[in-house]
Amino acid sequence: VNPDEFYVFKTTLKENPKFRPIIQRRLGNKEFKLVYDTGGTRMTKNVPVPPEERERFCISDEDLLTLSRWACRIEEHYSQKRGSFCPMDMEWAKDGITGQLYIVQARPETVQSQKAVDSLETYQLKEKSRVLVQGRAVGERIASGVVRMIKSPAGLKEFQEGEILVTDKTDPDWEPTMKKAAAIVTNRGGRTCHAAIVSRELGVPAIVGTETATDSLKNGQLVTVSCAEGDTGFVYEGQLDFVHESVPLKDMARPRTKIMMNLANPDEAFRLSLIPNDGVGLAREEFIVTHFIKVHPLALLEYEKLDESLRAEIDAITIGYEDKVEFFVERLAEGVAMIAAAFYPRDVILRLSDFKTNEYANLVGGEKYEPREENPMIGFRGASRYYDDRYRDGFALECRAIQRVRETMGLRNLKVMIPFCRTVEEGRKVIQEMEKHNLKQGDNGLEIYVMCEIPSNVILAEEFAQV
Repeated sequence: VNPDEFYVFKTTLKENPKFRPIIQRRLGNKEFKLVYDTGGTRMTKNVPVPPEERERFCISDEDLLTLSRWACRIEEHYSQKRGSFCPMDMEWAKDGITGQLYIVQARPETVQSQKAVDSLETYQLKEKSRVLVQGRAVGERIASGVVRMIKSPAGLKEFQEGEILVTDKTDPDWEPTMKKAAAIVTNRGGRTCHAAIVSRELGVPAIVGTETATDSLKNGQLVTVSCAEGDTGFVYEGQLDFVHESVPLKDMARPRTKIMMNLANPDEAFRLSLIPNDGVGLAREEFIVTHFIKVHPLALLEYEKLDESLRAEIDAITIGYEDKVEFFVERLAEGVAMIAAAFYPRDVILRLSDFKTNEYANLVGGEKYEPREENPMIGFRGASRYYDDRYRDGFALECRAIQRVRETMGLRNLKVMIPFCRTVEEGRKVIQEMEKHNLKQGDNGLEIYVMCEIPSNVILAEEFAQV
């Protein structure tokens, strides 16, 4: 089963009981569920999950936060017993009749917590080719090899050292073969499935939950498996060139100048935060919108007014969300929160949306709302959009997302930066617009910067600083 996945940031969860730091949700396909077999010879059986259940998350936010608080208490308890920090691996259950939650098992976590933190291993592709399949990445490595399709345990004896193991799913009988694999690719499974657990222990890159690997890949086919591009893993056609580096961190000299990062992909935030740094000087919204939202905000606001074909396209993207506006706010908030949490409590400066009109038009539904410009680079972009009636409602959704990250999740290390602000007066208008949405300069440490990128920002620097 490819399960739902959730990330909760325990630092702010423990700081204040009012904070609700759910920083990421991922909807799994949940194809089957295990139920009691009331009329059969076995205690339980697998049955298909109805589509309406597959398209919603398996537990509520309240249950998720309750389990997270319990997990923190359990970790604190065993850390005290041990006399040192003791990360825990826990299992839980929910009574289907009463709704009562239970912790059914807790044991020390023995894989991630044992990794050395005095060096940083990085893998990076130097080229790309056609993507054959994709799924959930396990590990952060890259490997190339020929595909060996194994459809049953009887085929395990055919497996050769260094091949790419491709199968529907694995179980404990497969472990001797998994040790010989350069990489593992499965149709089914999530981050806690057998293939994922064993591949982490072995240090072998794995992609699970691809759904179609055994149909899309062929025996003897040369492929490259990349788990180095965030939470999504990709199987590329052919043998691709890549770079592997090991960077020692323990004795790395730090300059007197503060070094802040430039970051766009939330999936890479926690890995990159291990590099010595002083926070994020530029976190860009555009990557989050194009990769995790994909729909123009005004199209979501006017969903009911759109034609049937466009609504169907949006429905396919927003599965699990009846409220299309909430989809935008939640996805943007979670993308930003992943970056803010990874670097907490160091500052993360988020540049607000700076799409050009032609880039906005490329989002689903975008052509309906964007003018055609001869030179979008100096057109309707940045600060000029935020207070304009043509985009003001879209900017309101951005503000709601930022407010959620700072005040609901407690990530007040998040600051904001206004891009392409042509005049001091324009800066004042943006500040006023943000205040309408409870983002007031100075409240709970909120800092608002202007991006210095056009001549007026330099010439009138003192005046901009007074806004």
